[in-house]
Amino acid sequence: MGTKGELIRVGMAQTEVVRAPGILVTYGLGSCVGVAAWDPRTKVGGLAHVMLPDSTQSKDSSNVAKFADTAMPDLINRMERLGALRRRLVIKIAGGAQMFSLFKDDRFSIGLRNVEAVKRALAQMDLQVAVEDTGGTYGRTLYFDTDTGEVRIRTIDHGEKTI
Repeated sequence: MGTKGELIRVGMAQTEVVRAPGILVTYGLGSCVGVAAWDPRTKVGGLAHVMLPDSTQSKDSSNVAKFADTAMPDLINRMERLGALRRRLVIKIAGGAQMFSLFKDDRFSIGLRNVEAVKRALAQMDLQVAVEDTGGTYGRTLYFDTDTGEVRIRTIDHGEKTI
């Protein structure tokens, strides 16, 4: 990953969109899902840190970045305002871990539900995930280089990989 561009932190339930150069980073992806979207021609990149699958299940859905169903349209629309074209977007996701094994049944895993909700929201916009590093029982930190489209995932005890 290059060293060009400033490091831009994306907190939990936040979305940031920039034109390269810039490295978007989000820490502490456990059951949350980090969604990196990139237009290789305009080098517009966006990163969303999604906490929950569905805004309709919440009493307070005012923060659109918090929920998969509202964060995905917001992310894509903001990128398009900076010149990205939807048909060129490359989307990579990470996170969605099952951090606590209280339930043996995967249907109760918020991480799995988050991943499925992100994919469903993207599919509703005729978009799909190109590559993912999801699941497991460990947290991740995601670094997204908006100049190259490279996404680096760092973990504790599970190494580092580029997707």
